[in-house]
Amino acid sequence: MEVELLEIRQHMGRFPPFDALSNELLDEIAGQVEVAYYRAGSDIWTLDQEIHELAYIRSGAVEVHRRSGELYNRLGEGDIFGHFSLLRNHRVRFPARALEDTLLYFIPQALFQRLCEEDEHFADFVELERPRLESAVAHQKKQNDMMITRVRKLVTRYPVMVEAGTTVQEAARQIGDFQASAVLVLDAPGDNPRYTFRDSEERAWQVRGILTDSDFRNRVVAAGLPPDTPVGEVVGNRLIAIQSDESVHEAMLAMLRNNIHHLPVMHRRHPVGIVHLSDIIRYETHSSLYLVSNIFNQPSAEGLAKLAPEVRAAFVRMVEDDADSRMIGSALSTIGRSFTRRLLELAEETLGPPPVPYCFMALGSMARNEQSIVTDQDNALVLDDAFDPAAHDAYFLAMAKIVSDGLHACGYTYCTGDIMATNPRWRQPLAVWKGYFQDWIQDPTPERLLHSSIFFDLDTVYGENVLVEQLQDLVAKQAPQSRLFLAAMARNALNRTPPLGFFRTFVMEKDGKQNNSINLKRRGTAPLTDLIRVHALACGSRAQNSFARLDDIDRTQLLAPGVSNKLRYALEFLSMARIRHQVIDLQHERTPDNNIEPENVSDSERHTLKDAFQVLSNAQKFLKFRYPLPTGAARSRRR
Repeated sequence: MEVELLEIRQHMGRFPPFDALSNELLDEIAGQVEVAYYRAGSDIWTLDQEIHELAYIRSGAVEVHRRSGELYNRLGEGDIFGHFSLLRNHRVRFPARALEDTLLYFIPQALFQRLCEEDEHFADFVELERPRLESAVAHQKKQNDMMITRVRKLVTRYPVMVEAGTTVQEAARQIGDFQASAVLVLDAPGDNPRYTFRDSEERAWQVRGILTDSDFRNRVVAAGLPPDTPVGEVVGNRLIAIQSDESVHEAMLAMLRNNIHHLPVMHRRHPVGIVHLSDIIRYETHSSLYLVSNIFNQPSAEGLAKLAPEVRAAFVRMVEDDADSRMIGSALSTIGRSFTRRLLELAEETLGPPPVPYCFMALGSMARNEQSIVTDQDNALVLDDAFDPAAHDAYFLAMAKIVSDGLHACGYTYCTGDIMATNPRWRQPLAVWKGYFQDWIQDPTPERLLHSSIFFDLDTVYGENVLVEQLQDLVAKQAPQSRLFLAAMARNALNRTPPLGFFRTFVMEKDGKQNNSINLKRRGTAPLTDLIRVHALACGSRAQNSFARLDDIDRTQLLAPGVSNKLRYALEFLSMARIRHQVIDLQHERTPDNNIEPENVSDSERHTLKDAFQVLSNAQKFLKFRYPLPTGAARSRRR
């Protein structure tokens, strides 16, 4: 077989439904396909156009629309389209347009029919996909599937591995021979048992790191290193990997948080594969991942700001596809993190390399992976203790301003409380940050913690993770030991109460602006998040997400049986009520907010709202009982 036909056959054989075809049928397809190229923005098929071919995406991206012009799906490498029309009247039902420069393989109608007749798997795939894609329930399952599907499902082959003494030339040759895009570097066992394993001959190894094809370009070729340089001298010291039983969603977050495209997959410390970001994008093409990829391709802050409408569109699409609040919050937080990270990359390109290591830290809803479309920016900079204000602060102030202004332009408004890295108080070395947290925990008052509770939702966005991890460890260790701190946090969590009056009627806002409405964030999700945070701090949880914190709280049996499930239900319902209201605002071209008017809510939903608020009310009563002020502390404060 000619080289070109062999390449077509091998590529199509990697993707369903062609991956299950016989060799003979694959050869037949490779010999009959027609190749076509479409520039970004050009129409591939228009509505009611007559077609007699099945389209297969070799490279690029395609948007498929409904008759109304509404986006139906986004497709990428290895996807097919046109089969619905071929199975019916040979007229285009879903117009298609190239989203990027796209290369397509067209399979003629006669061969398509033969594949349906001779291969049951192929026929099932093309005939059963239509109801699955058109069903909102199926869309929800597909979105949530990322939360439960194990990353091992994406592993298709064993990783290429070389010893640390292997030359870069030999490692590059092996990458080419195996048509891989990365190689794992093995060394003698060291001080990291997490990545130490034994091979089939019982020899002990430690996975020291990974070298990708881009690493060879940037670290070897661009640096002018000789071909006999050992790979051990080139590979980085910090390995980011994931266990095979972790979810696809966790793999996605690990890549995006650490700005990597390759992720080694481990099973009981043994490397079993390498997942690329494109593997996840192929797995979940109808999510926010394409937008995230687009964010990292923007050359300027102005380009990022132009993506704001796409964020809103992605938000609306997720809600319409029946995604739950956890999936929506995580996706929007990932998008927000991606904007932040790209702005930091652009800042470094403008300002040069940072003078000392740093970590850009997210606070509040972004740290919890619970962002909505209505959000401001809460962030800070944790700097290495080698930080010298006189020599280094001008750099980090300029960086913080680039990021803060850029986020504001992208729709993440400035924090009204000035909790941003542009504030010198929140741009400090690690030792100072440790002092902040120790003071908050060891010498707390409700007043002192009133504006500091947001710092107990903290996570890394970009930079040296270990700087923020040390703060997370400090909080997890010291917070459970301070009864006074927990009592002060509990009292702050009681400042915002649910809008329930006598006989469980609603109490409306009295701020002069929204007198006939209820602010679902201020009176619902925020106080729920606050009280969950207190319980999580009490049990030493390192989780940031509220639902994950409830899982940790469950394991400690801190709450009575069934209580945490009620909190989950209340948080999910109130979050989705808030989210759906924001979607309605966007669809009516109004500025989205957090306020709902009960008279505009159906009877059944209004009843369920009251139930959710009652769960919150009961949980707040228990909070005050569970974390009382220590007797001595109460006396000293009365004086």
